[in-house]
Order: sequence, then structure tokens, then C-alpha cells
Amino acid sequence: DNLTADHKKPHHARFAGDRYLASFPVTIALERGRSFSAICMDISQTGMRVMILGEENMPLLDIGDKCILRFDLLPGVLQEGMEKRYRIKATVVRLMQEQNCLAVKFEIPLYANRRKRKDGLLISIASLFLFVVTLVILLMRTESIVRFNQNSLLYAYSIVTAGFLLTRYLFGALYHPIPVDPNYTPSITIVIPCFNEEKWIGRTLLSCINQDYPVDKLEIIMVDDGSTDRSVEVIKDTVKRLWNENEYYQTRKRIRVFFQKQNQGKREAMALGVRNTRTELVAFVDSDSFLEPDAIRNLVQPMYDPKTAGVTGRTDVVNAYTNHYTKMQCVRYYISFRILKAAEAYFNSVMCLSGPLSCYRLDAVKEVLDEWLHQTFLGRKATFGDDRSLTNYIVRKYRTYYQDTAICSTLVPNRGKVFLRQQMRWKRSWLRESLKAGSFMWRKEPLMSISFYLGLLIPLAAPIIMVYNLIYVPLVLHIFPTTFLLGILMMSLLMSFTQLVFKRSNLWIYGVWFCIYYEAVLLWQMPYAWVTFWVSEWGTRGTEKKKIRKDRVKPGIPVTEASQR
Repeated sequence: DNLTADHKKPHHARFAGDRYLASFPVTIALERGRSFSAICMDISQTGMRVMILGEENMPLLDIGDKCILRFDLLPGVLQEGMEKRYRIKATVVRLMQEQNCLAVKFEIPLYANRRKRKDGLLISIASLFLFVVTLVILLMRTESIVRFNQNSLLYAYSIVTAGFLLTRYLFGALYHPIPVDPNYTPSITIVIPCFNEEKWIGRTLLSCINQDYPVDKLEIIMVDDGSTDRSVEVIKDTVKRLWNENEYYQTRKRIRVFFQKQNQGKREAMALGVRNTRTELVAFVDSDSFLEPDAIRNLVQPMYDPKTAGVTGRTDVVNAYTNHYTKMQCVRYYISFRILKAAEAYFNSVMCLSGPLSCYRLDAVKEVLDEWLHQTFLGRKATFGDDRSLTNYIVRKYRTYYQDTAICSTLVPNRGKVFLRQQMRWKRSWLRESLKAGSFMWRKEPLMSISFYLGLLIPLAAPIIMVYNLIYVPLVLHIFPTTFLLGILMMSLLMSFTQLVFKRSNLWIYGVWFCIYYEAVLLWQMPYAWVTFWVSEWGTRGTEKKKIRKDRVKPGIPVTEASQR
């Protein structure tokens, strides 16, 4: 990427030369007026390799020739937001006669071409609609104030909810990540707890070791928590392959693996990693999450403040284009991190340092390790909500932050049943930990405290408000709830247009779909969570007893000794 001074380029453009396998038709037009067809073999932000259809066309081209490429970049080929129809100038830089292939370099990177051709008008229109939606919401709340005496409780809820959400969006928009100081590279260990992730654990490990970070400052601890699939074999094979690479990377010293005889839960696996950490910081990465090459370098930057003891990065959805479930989660994830967590970071009190990518000061974690590990609720051991629970122990004494430039991608459920189980588990842990945090959040910054308590009360009251507006008002008062439904639509458009303005993704419309799905389905999980929030089953993993593998080694045995045994 030769536009190093372009500060407007998206985050993924920092690795503009990364190539992705592809297969889609390309039309190549020469300046002499001749055009012919090709197939893209791989593509990056800065160029592509194509295979010419018809050997007779190769002699027409030579290195340095100028051409124009026309192609449709489909969703999922490159990063989210890059999909569109392109017409871009390029130069031939390499010929591969035997394969009938050639490589071209784009005149300008794809992200710059997209911004030049489309983003200006698109973002202007989106910003205008975002302004209109916000204005409509404010006007509707003005109406609530005027009619306040008619139904004080209902209109008070309406005013408070709108004020809460709009201020979250405001503070999220004001947020800025901590810039990278190239001289600040504290030592850090990445702990990866793993259970039955044979398909993805190798990719996770590779993304963690392939970091733009000093070799002597980054270590990795892999903890297999009694997997019953082929995760152990995949871990061993991946680690052996890394150990056999260049001695410069010190992989034999930097990568350690521990196996637990049987499944004890994610919390136990994380604690085992903490006890074996020998660096200043400890990071946690889920076994189905994949880090960007500069994720750790960006993640540690807020730790320069000695009062900060926890940081979380941004989590994107790696399987965004699978179906409607994953597309709506893609929008929801982005708003949850870039707006909601960013708003909390504005007050140095992020309430959940997420499992896919989070970082803590080791000393701070060790202070609360035993209490967190043996946490109980209503006499039962807490077995999920590990990340939110650990955050609670840290945030009551220290600052916590959100770093938007520390990015990882994670897999999300693509089936309704699994998605609903996940959401129920999250609601139960949210309720349990929010009640716990309520005992100390009043000591925090006043605006943050008010925001926290409102964020607790509004979801709890939402089902009651829904029943009143959608059942009682139409059936008893014989009034169609036009204003209420319009309010839901405006809130969903607020989410969608915000995603479009900030991320510039074609998936923005799924923000509306998520809000509809939430009001119709997910919202009604909340009352059930009220009366079952002590339930400790994992939900998406199953609760049946797993068969213990015969070749399981003892906990704490490094992979070298395990292999020898």
C-alpha cells in the first residue's frame, strides 16, 4: 500500500497486501481497444492475479502494460464493506506463461477506489437520514413531555429510554481509540482456553503467534479443557509445525500447551493459564476467534495508564454472510462494540471485557483469582458469564477500556436454536453480574453510574411496556399503537444508519431486521431469565457427561512431554 499517509483509510487497509483466494469473472480491457475474459485467482486491496481464458491472449500482454479491469466483488471475498462493482485502472506487473496467469497492480487500492466512487454520496445520504431519524426521535419525546400527565409512568419510560440510547450513541461517536506508541510494548501472554474446537483451533493459534509484536515480549498458553473431539491432535500438529520453523521466532520457548484430563469449564482453563503466566499482562482469546496482525499491539496501548487494568478489543463476525442470523448479528456486534462499549470507555468503565479478545494486568487478576474461580450465586457455582464476572472484579477497583483498533473476528451461531440458547445464557449472566455490579457502581463517575442503572432497569421493564402497548392498548383502549411502533422503527433505523456511516457496510439494513427479531423473540427471554437466572447449564455445549479420552495426559504437562508419553 503506497498511501501510507492516507489517514482516512479503513483499519483493514493497514494490511492491504494480504491476498485472499477467489474465483470470479474479470473483464480486462487494453488501451488498444481489445478486451478479453479472465478468472480472478486471488485478490488484495492493491492488486489481483488472474488466469486468462484462452492462451492466444497472453502474447498481447507484457509487463508494464496498462489495462482497465471490470468485475463484481461479491460479499465475503474481501473484508465487509468492500463488495461492489468495480472499474479500475491497473498495470501488469508479472507474467506466468505456464499457468496462463498474470498479476496486476491497481492504480489505487480498492478501498480508495470505493471511497472515491461511492462512499462520498452514500455516506452523505446516510448521515442525512441519521440526522432525520434522530430529529424524529427527539420530536416524539417532546410529545411525550407534552402528554406526560396523561400517563406519567409510560411517558417517563419513553423519555428515559430515548435519552439513554441517544446519549450512548453520542458518547460512542465522541470516543477515540488510544493511538499506538511504537515504543510501548509490555510483555504479554495470550491464554487460549479450548474445548472441542478441532476445526478452528489451529487457525486461532496461528493468528495469535502471527502478531506484529516483539518476539521476546509475546507468549502463548494453550489450555485444552478435556476436549472429546480431535482438538488435542490439531493442537499438537500445529504446535510441532510452529516449533520446526525458524529459530528466530523462539516458538519452542514462547508456546506452551496444557491438557486437562476432563472438562472442568472455561473458568478453570483460564485460571490454569493465569497461574502459568510469567509476563506483565495476560490476554484471553476464545478458541473460535481470530486476531488481526496488529491486534495485540493496539490492545496494550491503554495499559500505559497505570490505573487501567483491563482492555477489550472490537469483535467482528467472521461468518457474516452465512444467512440472515449471522448478518443481523454482524450489525449488532458492531453497534455493541463501536457504540455501546465505546460510550462506556468514554468514562473508563467498560462493563464487559469480551471473551474473544480481552487483556488484563496479571497482578490485578491474581488479586481476585480465587474469589472469581469459586464464585457462587444463590448457593450454586457460577459456570458461565466468565468474562463479565471477571470484569466485575476488576472494574470495581480499576479502570477498564475499549480499544476499537484491536480487532478480532469470531464465529457466531448460524442456527436459530443455538442462537437462542446463547442469548438465554448471556441474559442470565448479564442479570446476575449486573445485580452484583449494582452494589458498587454508584461509586463511579456520576454520568456512568446513572447510565449503568438505567441500562439495568430499562431491559427489565421492556416486556411489561411491550405487553401494555401491543396488547392492552389495542384490545382495551381500542387504540392502534402507531406511535409506539414508529418509535421501534426509528430506534432500528438509528442502529442501521449508524452502522452504515461508521462501517460503510452493505449489511446495514439487517440492523432493522435485528430490532424486529429482538422485539418479537429475544425480548421475551428476559422474563424467563428473571425466574431462572440461577440455572448454570452452558446451553450451547450440552450438559451430558463427556467420555474421557484414554490418551489424555495430566493437567499441566507441556505438549513436548505429552508427545513423548
